Amino acid sequence: MPEEITLTSEPPAAPPTTLHAPRSGIPSQTCRPWRALPGDAPGLDRLNSAADDIAEAALLACCGSHRWARRIAAHRPYPDLEALLAAADEASYDLSPGDLTEALAGESLSPQPLAGARGRGTLAAHTALRAAHAEYERRFRHAFVICLDGLRDDELLDCVLSGIRDRLGHEPDEERAIAADELRRIARGRLAHLAAESP
Repeated sequence: MPEEITLTSEPPAAPPTTLHAPRSGIPSQTCRPWRALPGDAPGLDRLNSAADDIAEAALLACCGSHRWARRIAAHRPYPDLEALLAAADEASYDLSPGDLTEALAGESLSPQPLAGARGRGTLAAHTALRAAHAEYERRFRHAFVICLDGLRDDELLDCVLSGIRDRLGHEPDEERAIAADELRRIARGRLAHLAAESP
């Protein structure tokens, strides 16, 4: 899943990816869970009616914990998005340390260029982001994850840079708790996208 970052003076216009940062409704470029669901019904109906293994594969693209995906799949059918998100939150709060390690391992370790990050200083900012991300990985031994719901494209880079700088000062246990909450929020966004997706 890791992809190499390419830093140029003109950042690519690709959608943001997990650093990372998918905002709700925007899965990472490598996270296309709805493609795993056969049929021509809306996403939530397809998730509800999919075979267990297919549903679990789609859910694993939302959160990399197998136990989390099995739990969400086992409680189908969901009457609406709110019920699905409530079940996902509950399963996220119950992640064991091993489940969290597995989920974090499923996220990309390479920071990706952020859409909307343009203009003077962008190359320097992306260089700083790479350095901060490398230090974060060295210190905490997992990818930096952050949910950027509700932010405009021109706010993304600043938010990620300030977030990673702030979080580098945390103790490992504190940072794992924050990363777990960020993963929960990212999974909600991916699930909302999956449930809304048309074939």
